[in-house]
Amino acid sequence: MKIIRSYILKECVIPFFMALMVLTSVFLLGNLIQLANLVINKGVGLSTVGNIFILLIPVLLEYTLPIACLISVILTFSRMSSNNEILALRTSGIHLSKLLLPLIIVGILLSLSLFILNDRIIPYAHHRQRSLLKNLGVENPTALLEPGVFINAFQGHILFIHKIEENNLYNVTIYQPQKDGPTRTIIAKKGEFTRVPDKDQIKIKLIDGTSDEPNVENPKNFYKLNFKSYFMTLDLSQAKKKIEKKPKSMTMSELKEEIEKLERLFVDPARLQTEYYRKIAFSFSPLIFIALGFPLAVITNKREKSANVVLAIICAACYYLLFLGCEALSVQSIFPPIFIMWVPNIVLLTVAGILNYQCAS
Repeated sequence: MKIIRSYILKECVIPFFMALMVLTSVFLLGNLIQLANLVINKGVGLSTVGNIFILLIPVLLEYTLPIACLISVILTFSRMSSNNEILALRTSGIHLSKLLLPLIIVGILLSLSLFILNDRIIPYAHHRQRSLLKNLGVENPTALLEPGVFINAFQGHILFIHKIEENNLYNVTIYQPQKDGPTRTIIAKKGEFTRVPDKDQIKIKLIDGTSDEPNVENPKNFYKLNFKSYFMTLDLSQAKKKIEKKPKSMTMSELKEEIEKLERLFVDPARLQTEYYRKIAFSFSPLIFIALGFPLAVITNKREKSANVVLAIICAACYYLLFLGCEALSVQSIFPPIFIMWVPNIVLLTVAGILNYQCAS
C-alpha cells in the first residue's frame, strides 16, 4: 500500500507544478502588457516595474494554487481510471478512500501554507505593490496618466482621458470636487501635458472646451465658459503621505485590532470582518478541491485531458463566484460574516462527500 501511495503522489507532482506555472503565467500576462507600457511609453525604471511584477506572484498564488490542486488530481486519477488502474486496485480489495488519504494529508499541508500566505505574505505584497505604484506617481507623474480610467491621484482633481498619444490628450474631462457646492467640470477636445522639472506637478494645456466658472455674485453656482486654450497645473504633493492599509493589506492580527477598535466606536466592521473570515475560509480551498477532484476524475474517466482541465476550471469558477456572492452579502451586513463566508466551503464539501460516497459504493 505504501508503494501505491508513493506512486499516486509522484503522479500528481508534475501536473500540479505544470498547472501552477501555466495558470500563474497566464494571469501575469494580463498585467505584463500594462507594465511594459510603463517602461516603453512612460519611462519607468526596469527595477521598479520588476519589483511590481514579482509582488504580483504571491497575490495570484492565492487563486492559482487551489486550481492547480484540482487539475492535478483530476488529470492523475482520470488517467489511472481510463487505464483501468482504479479497477485493478478495486479488484485487489483496496478501498478507494485509502488512495485519497495521502492526498488529503497533502491538502491539509497546502491549506496551512495558503493560510500563512493569506495572513503574512499576500498582505505585505499587496501593500508594498500599492506603495511602489504611489511612489511611481511621485517620481514620474506622467506615468499616472492612463486612458479610459478615472485618475484620482492628483490633489483636488479627478481626470478621465479617452485617448493618449505621446504627450497629446484627446477628449479630456476633469472634475474638481468642491467642499461646499457642486463639482466643477472642465471638458476639452484636446490637450497637451508636460512634466514640471524637479516638482511633483504636471502642466496641462487644454484646447477647445468648456469649463465651469464660479459666479461672482453666488460662488456656489457656476456658468459655462467656452475656451480655445486653458492652462492648469496638477499637483501630486499629497501622494507623499503615508499610505493607509486596506483590508487586503492587513494581517489577521491587524484586522482583529481594527475590528475591535471599530466596535468600541460603534461603527459597523462588516468589511473588515468579511476579509478576516475570508482569509480563513479560503485557506481550505486546496483541501476541498482535492476532495472534489478525486470523485470527478473517477466518474469522468473517459474524457480527454483537455475536457478534464475545462471541467476543473468550471468547478473552480463556480467556487470563486459563490465566494464573491457571499462576500457581497457579508459586506452589506445581510448575513453575519462568521457564517456566510463558510457557505462556499460547506457547499463544495457536501458535493465532494456525495460524489466520494457514490464512487466508493
